[in-house]
Amino acid sequence: MTGGGRGIGRAIVDRLVADGTRVLTCGRGKRPDDLAAEVAWVQADVGISADAETIVKAARDVFGAPTILVNNAGIQITKTVVETTNEDWDLVVGANCRGVFNMCRAVLPFMAEHSGSIVNIGSTSGNAADPRMAIYNASKAFVHGLTRSIAVDHGPKVRCNAICPGWITTGMASDGFDLARDPVRAKADAIARHPAGRLGTPADIANAVAWLVSDQATFATGQCFVLDGGLTAASPLQPGLF
Repeated sequence: MTGGGRGIGRAIVDRLVADGTRVLTCGRGKRPDDLAAEVAWVQADVGISADAETIVKAARDVFGAPTILVNNAGIQITKTVVETTNEDWDLVVGANCRGVFNMCRAVLPFMAEHSGSIVNIGSTSGNAADPRMAIYNASKAFVHGLTRSIAVDHGPKVRCNAICPGWITTGMASDGFDLARDPVRAKADAIARHPAGRLGTPADIANAVAWLVSDQATFATGQCFVLDGGLTAASPLQPGLF
């Protein structure tokens, strides 16, 4: 899987290892000191096609033909279209779009020989645009579209689904609240808008990944599963006003 060093990615790695899955993950930096010893690590940039090939080759060399790919690596930038620079475009599209594409293209020939399950981490931002996150919103919509295309083109050998998290308690979410004029009030308001009564946790996403890559989900493919505590199901009208 990609981006398994921290946050949602680390939770997915830990859950898969707990389930007995042999895991290789990667990141652009050095191996985290607290990563489980049995997890293989490759320092690589998924936005570079040669690095994606290297990651898949490393997985094959260590574990044999890969049967699971989780594309979690991603970058978020808070800007409008007008504010977005060419460098911003290259950074976000490189990780969120080209990275997912590169990894899928590298692994699919080997999965097609046997079978496999791909899970792409999308976002509710790819369904409903968050303000001042234009290129991030667009990149996650790309992930959702690519997910469906892979499911259609490479089934029944390969299943491909996406998970679309909403507000998850990670460093990225904390950074988002810190941008608000009143971070404490912003977080309280966000929680109040969730019918589940809380924000999500990385473990919530990891649990969904574990199901999607398991034999219990063999009829699930081409789907984008929203995990947002009911946030996007609710009307923008505030309870108590009517």
